[in-house]
Parts: sequence; C-alpha cells; structure tokens
Amino acid sequence: MLNIFNIKCAFRIKWPPTPTQMLHCVHNILMIGPPGSGKTMLAKRIPTIMPDLNLREALEVTKVHSVMGTLPVKDGVIGIRPFRSPHHTISDVALAGGGTIPRPGEISLSHRGVLFLDELPEFHRNCRQPLEDGSIRISRAAKSFVFPASFMLVCAMNPSPFMTHTSQITPAILWPNYDHFTLKFF
Repeated sequence: MLNIFNIKCAFRIKWPPTPTQMLHCVHNILMIGPPGSGKTMLAKRIPTIMPDLNLREALEVTKVHSVMGTLPVKDGVIGIRPFRSPHHTISDVALAGGGTIPRPGEISLSHRGVLFLDELPEFHRNCRQPLEDGSIRISRAAKSFVFPASFMLVCAMNPSPFMTHTSQITPAILWPNYDHFTLKFF
C-alpha cells in the first residue's frame, strides 16, 4: 500500500509512479516497511538521481567538510552530493554540531545532500529547526556559530509488531517532524 501526501511536481508522471519518479519531486521521505523491503537500498541511491551540484553548492559542501577535516586530500572541491547515515545512538552534539570549539555535526555534513535516519523512532527529536531554517545555530557564551543545513531528510523505520495494519500509525506519536515529510511510503 502506498500513501502519498502533498506531492508537488513540475512534471506529469504516470500513475502509479515508480519510487524513482516520486523521489524527483519531494523534499523529505519517510519509509515504513518490514526488514528487507529495500528501504535502505532506496535511500542510498537517492543522491545518484538528484541533480548534480552546481559550483556554488559544491563550494558550500566543500567548506563544511574542510572545517571538519574530512575533505579528501586528492580532491579540491567535492562534486557529489553527500549521503550521511548516522547510527541511532549518535549524540545530540554529533548530530547537530557543537562541542567546546563548535564544529558541524552530521546535519551540516549532509548539507546539499541526504541525511538518512534509519530506525527513526530511536533518534532524538532535534531536526525541526534545521529543516525549517536551512541552517543550524550553535550558541556559546562568547559567540554564536551558524552552520548550513539544507538537506533532504530520508527516514526509515519498521512497522510496530503490535500494528495489524499501517493505517494505525499515529503521526504525533511517530515523530513531531512528521509534518515535514512530503512523501510517505507504507
């Protein structure tokens, strides 16, 4: 069963659309399905069907990775969209950024790319502000730092073993950011 909400496409697609066709016109995705149904495989392929980075976007991505020290030595500018998939046990600082000397977290490292949160209910709920603003602000006593955070949020989760049908999912219980998903697979 496939439920689609708020899809706004600039082109016509045949019904029912393939997952690839749907990914071309959405911003954030929530996939709910049993283990082995292909949620992670589909998520990992999303950057390959996204448009190529233009020079401005490539420089933005390169700057973030340069600050973190993750810029590959052989490459001058990162030309591919990032795909970040942190483990659900990640700390808030590692996800959002921060520390004694503030550094970008996984959210900023996925800037202009994909942030994939597998096992969504296991994650803390601190992605709302970056999704709304496209940036993340880390404040310290002496100074505030703003890191870029314009990313596609892709989430996956298994249905609850207590549910007999996926229509029993309650969005408020699922995740407070549920309203930020433009496409939901069930």
